[in-house]
Amino acid sequence: MGILGVMLLVNDNLQGKAFAAANREGEGQLAALGDLRPGSLSTQYNVCGTPGCRCKATPPEKHGPYYQVSFTRKGKSSSKFVRKEDLAAVRRELKNYEVMKTLVDRWIDLATELSNIRLANKRS
Repeated sequence: MGILGVMLLVNDNLQGKAFAAANREGEGQLAALGDLRPGSLSTQYNVCGTPGCRCKATPPEKHGPYYQVSFTRKGKSSSKFVRKEDLAAVRRELKNYEVMKTLVDRWIDLATELSNIRLANKRS
């Protein structure tokens, strides 16, 4: 094996160790996240349609705010109303989900890079 082959093997070993370390770090961060919730939070206002209601006045005073989480899971779109007292927990779950997606994307990038290096090493 030539010097290039040795360099590739050393690089592969270093990349493997780096991936393993990043993997352990990512697993620890994933475990520490807590509850997850996909989707986005929106604020809704409503017009009820009752004659004489304030929402029919000029200018109208709509009912609300109402909070709603919208998401798509397994190809199915859905939404769920959120009580005002649950807003902080739902916002935390949404943030945790975004962090989880970032960690998984990083993990996939590292795994793909490592696989490419290993495939290149097999060819040399």
